[in-house]
Amino acid sequence: MNHIELFAGCGGLSLGLESAGFSLFVANELSPMASETFAYNLLNVDFEEKRNTDKVLWVSSSHERSSLSARLRENPQVASGLNSYHFSDLFKQKLTKEKLERSLLVGSIVDINAILDDSESPLGDILRQGSGDGIDLVSGGPPCQSFSLAGLRDHSNDRNILPWEFAKFVAKIKPKIALLENVSGILQAFKINENPYYAWFEVAKAFAKIGYIPLCLHVNAKYVGGAQNRPRFILIAMRDDIYTGVTRSSTDKNFLEAIAPAKILFDRVRGGEDPEYGCLPYFDIEKNPEFFDSKIFANLKTHANSDLVTVRDAIDDLRTVKRENSLYVERINNIFENVNSHSLNKQRNHDHRSNNSKVKSRFRLYQIMNKLPKESSKEISRYLKTEGASGISSSTLKAVNKYWVLGLDGNQITKPNEHQLLGLLGSLYTKKQTQRALRADLPAPAALSIPDDACHYHESVEMQRTLTVREMARIQSFPDWYEIKSKVTTGGQMRKFEVPQYTQVGNAVPPLLGLALGKVCKELIELSMTNES
Repeated sequence: MNHIELFAGCGGLSLGLESAGFSLFVANELSPMASETFAYNLLNVDFEEKRNTDKVLWVSSSHERSSLSARLRENPQVASGLNSYHFSDLFKQKLTKEKLERSLLVGSIVDINAILDDSESPLGDILRQGSGDGIDLVSGGPPCQSFSLAGLRDHSNDRNILPWEFAKFVAKIKPKIALLENVSGILQAFKINENPYYAWFEVAKAFAKIGYIPLCLHVNAKYVGGAQNRPRFILIAMRDDIYTGVTRSSTDKNFLEAIAPAKILFDRVRGGEDPEYGCLPYFDIEKNPEFFDSKIFANLKTHANSDLVTVRDAIDDLRTVKRENSLYVERINNIFENVNSHSLNKQRNHDHRSNNSKVKSRFRLYQIMNKLPKESSKEISRYLKTEGASGISSSTLKAVNKYWVLGLDGNQITKPNEHQLLGLLGSLYTKKQTQRALRADLPAPAALSIPDDACHYHESVEMQRTLTVREMARIQSFPDWYEIKSKVTTGGQMRKFEVPQYTQVGNAVPPLLGLALGKVCKELIELSMTNES
């Protein structure tokens, strides 16, 4: 089975899909920095050594192909656009199936859709054919910051058009199944003129309009063995004939009953109606566990709450070379398809970041807050963010007194008194909203995309630090042979377009989730072909 990957990022979803049995035909990613990581690990492309660089084609660039180093560092927002002063490899070179197979197109999906509209371009015919008689799967996770509950929740953000560009691409290529991944925030309504607007429902209708029956899920990477509490919205859209084949072949009455409303919505949309919100359910892995008991969707619930993978399982061996790998680390290092035979190296991407004494002192405080009663922890958080204006109780200070703190001189203070604590807290004010210390005995929180989102859980002076890129990659379930390329971090105005290593990993679909979703899609396709007359 072959697939096309849109919004490919650094390759987490593709890695999982390949390991589930799909073979990549073409991938697309806007960011050159994330593209460098994707191409290195999945296509064996090395821009530094000039190896296999012909497998990466730019949809649009401000630089000629001879300036690959400049292309890898350009602003993709400026470089997008099919015009006379940009350069496109898709026009300069003769496109063939052999040229495009297992290739990466760097650029905007909007530009790709415009090329597909060009009757003189062979791109559409090549993509529709894929490796044989058509594409089995088009997958991807459109950028989702404007849907995120941690973001600005701006329905007018330009990025909100990308799920619809995804649907437009699917309409042109007509794969058997389309797989769209997004943040949980897409399930929460926007307010437009005081009226609720459900983006996920509108996207589902968009797929119905182009001939696909939309099945909507709310899943979590922790239930497929990931070391992160990472809930995600998933839309699996089956082409009409694939849905018919699935329902003809399946003997699971509960499954057939559950997916029936999707077909009703499809028929209404195709009949010219605009169905009202509420007629299509989505299936939540925690609220609708019976749905995920079906044979196909059981792939998305392989771990129960009693056997979740923890942060300790994911990264504890990285503290010292003497510690053995956990079963989790052994699993992710062996379960994924390593098509280019890259070597395992747990020290790759594992450079420690240096933090100043104030940051280290604050990190130690976050570790202590994990041990305090919830109200005391909230009280300290409010105190730090209001520069002391909210006040702090003696009971909270006494609770902190049970633990050692880290002074600004880098020395431990055992059982600090009230005066010492107030002095220390007064120097640690911060406006950061998401910083926390990881809990060793739990999966990591979902929000891990910038270096100082979280600090290490281990209670030693030298471990008062942020995570390394490798530690974040472990939590996301990337194997140790997977190397994250390009810059480690960025800042200032470049944050608007650069996607450095930490952000690449934080934005990725966890490969274990990609593997589980790949198994679901593969089983649906195989089931649709059973008992064909």
